[in-house]
Amino acid sequence: MALTLGFLLLLGLCWNTFSEGPLSTTRGSDVPEFELPATNYETKDSYKPGSIDVLFQIVHTFLHVVQPNAFPEDILRKIIQQKKFDLSTDYEKPENVVLTLKVIRYEIGIIICAVLGLLFVILMPLVGFCFGLCRCCNKCGGEMHQRQKKNGTFLRKCFAVSLLVICIFISIGIICGFVANHHLRIQVEQTRKLADSNFRDLRTLLNETPSQISYVLDQYTTTKEKAFSDLDNIKSLLGSGIHEQLRPKVIPVLDDIKTMAEAIKETKEALLTVNNTLENLKQSTTQLNSSLGDIKMNLEQSLNDPQCSVPSVTAACNDIRMTLNQLDDNTNMHQLPSLHNQLDNVNDVLQTDLSSLVQKGNKSFNDIPEMVQNQTTDMVSDIKSTLNSIGSDIKNINEQISIQDNLSIFMDPINSIETYIYQKLPTLEEYDSYRWLASLVICGLLTLIVIFYYLGLLCGVFGYDRHATPTRRGCISNTGGIFLMAGVGVSFLFCWILMTIVVLTFVVGGNVEKLVCEPYQNKKLFQILDTPYLLNENWKYYLSGMVFNKPDINLTFEQVYSDCKENKGIYATLKLENRYNISEHFNTQEHTRNINNSFENLNIKIDNIVLLDAAGRKNLRDFSASGVDQIDYDAYLAEIAKPPTKVNLLSFADELERKASQLVKVVNIISSLDSAQDFITNRISSVIVQESKKYGNMILGYFERYLQWVKISISEQIAACKPVATALDSAVDVFLCSYIIEPMNLFWFGIGKATIFLLPALIFAVKLAKYYRRMDSEDVYDDVETVPMKNMQKGHIGFHRHQTTQAL
Repeated sequence: MALTLGFLLLLGLCWNTFSEGPLSTTRGSDVPEFELPATNYETKDSYKPGSIDVLFQIVHTFLHVVQPNAFPEDILRKIIQQKKFDLSTDYEKPENVVLTLKVIRYEIGIIICAVLGLLFVILMPLVGFCFGLCRCCNKCGGEMHQRQKKNGTFLRKCFAVSLLVICIFISIGIICGFVANHHLRIQVEQTRKLADSNFRDLRTLLNETPSQISYVLDQYTTTKEKAFSDLDNIKSLLGSGIHEQLRPKVIPVLDDIKTMAEAIKETKEALLTVNNTLENLKQSTTQLNSSLGDIKMNLEQSLNDPQCSVPSVTAACNDIRMTLNQLDDNTNMHQLPSLHNQLDNVNDVLQTDLSSLVQKGNKSFNDIPEMVQNQTTDMVSDIKSTLNSIGSDIKNINEQISIQDNLSIFMDPINSIETYIYQKLPTLEEYDSYRWLASLVICGLLTLIVIFYYLGLLCGVFGYDRHATPTRRGCISNTGGIFLMAGVGVSFLFCWILMTIVVLTFVVGGNVEKLVCEPYQNKKLFQILDTPYLLNENWKYYLSGMVFNKPDINLTFEQVYSDCKENKGIYATLKLENRYNISEHFNTQEHTRNINNSFENLNIKIDNIVLLDAAGRKNLRDFSASGVDQIDYDAYLAEIAKPPTKVNLLSFADELERKASQLVKVVNIISSLDSAQDFITNRISSVIVQESKKYGNMILGYFERYLQWVKISISEQIAACKPVATALDSAVDVFLCSYIIEPMNLFWFGIGKATIFLLPALIFAVKLAKYYRRMDSEDVYDDVETVPMKNMQKGHIGFHRHQTTQAL
């Protein structure tokens, strides 16, 4: 029933998935990731019998010894292919004879065991009947007379030990029977719980599938909202992208111009300082020359004094007279040109505020993101409309599919099967109670027999008096012998019935284990069903013929079962792309093509950006032509280096030289400015196209990731058919094999072993009873030295029969 239910559910889910819409996921660093809510099922994946599994493995080993042949795939295929075989008319056909011989060869182990069991069933009642008649005729140990033997004590002990060992083996078999009977009853009681969990899982699968599909479809809204957010932020995403691409070419130029504006101001201050200092130096030099002339005149007058004629001072005066020339002015400041012209030129340059012009160019450059946003308003609106239309299409898909309505048609079959199972479960439990009682009776009979043997051994061993003659044995010993014979009698009465039950259960359980359970677990049973043209001579693959009516599609029972065991989605499991193509049904290429074209045809005009206007450029050129670079700095340095000087002009000279070097940089700045402006004017379109494509790919990437997640969800997560495989496992592997067959096999194994050991047990029990029971007569010796001889009719000299009353 569960197999039928599993197939119906597979077929039903396949029809429902034919119309299933797409699902959603988004992946990426900035995109939220979606995960389909996990579905929890009650039924466990595997069944573990517990500690009793050791006994089951022993039975499996025994069956492997009895039936070591591999699974007969070819035989089963031929039997299925010859399903119209009529034994009454076709049995003489050669191929059928060969097939029958192959079946016999495969079943030879079970057949031999069954034949031996049937011989046991037939012969044991006959042997028991003959044995009883024989004993009634005082034969076969029925005569209550025991011959004295020299090894009698040794035989009695051997018989007792052998019977004890055999009783232990019988007890083990009985325990296995009790355990198997109890385990089978417990598992039958668990059947209702197993059915409940499986039906709940199947309903969960049917009920969760529409909600899973709706969930995945609804995730489009999240993807769309992310795209809308990025479209609303086109200023910071696309505009800033364009801005950042231009930044390395524009910002350094603007920074240089801004630095140049500051340098012009510093140049003016330096020129003004140098020019004022130069004027002061000229005045100081004039005063110095006048003072030095007065001093020189005074010295010459002093040297002309008559005292210098004195020989003693004449030499000193001459020396002073020779150094008077050193008092002449060593500098020529008046030869240095004035810096008024250069200073006037720099003042004219400063009439234009170059810094404000740079700020204006910088602002114009930073307005690019705003310009992008203003020029893409219509495009953003169109793309949003396209995305909204995609969302409407997805909602229409979900409404047109009517997944819940399609799946609901399979609720009725499930309910019907569930009702049928629950109606039959009380009957199953009732029959199981009868089976349980019958098994208890069987185990009870064996227990009664072995108890007779145990009591016989107990009473015989502890009640035996080796000094007592056979006719004078104690009551306890005699009772032990009676127990042993009672066990023998019960064994003959019921052992053939027990063996009949063992043979029947062995043949059924052994074949089901070897032909159903084992091949189901190793999937060879599915391989039989997947044989091309086996179940339908016109279909290569039977399952694809049923599902798609296309038998050439490679869809097999083994593959479907394996995929369901791995909890794959029904779409990939049943290869529903052959009936319902997700990509074609959920075709958004037209929409994405429109979006992509919108980005490719994006026309953003950024042609009114002026990094530095004409006034600023003229300002730079005027500064370059201000004449600061034409100042003869070497002459200034040479004059300044001459002592004496009133002040050290070296620092002023260094500053002037540094500012003059800026004039060379002005040419480079203007060149870089022209290059940057040309790039913005003529090549910015390539930057816009590049950034627009990158931005468009980011927006479209959301939907590509969404569609990829949709496909993964459909193939691996949506309508994951694990409950179907679990239901099939529950029906075959758990209920049939683990709940029924394995305990039943353990039952016949234990009872069969105990029944077989009854045969040697009754032999030893009959032999041993002779030593425990009180005899009617015994051998008595008048002369110890006389060799004992049997007294046939009358007493003879040296030997006579001692008569006692019969005890039994």
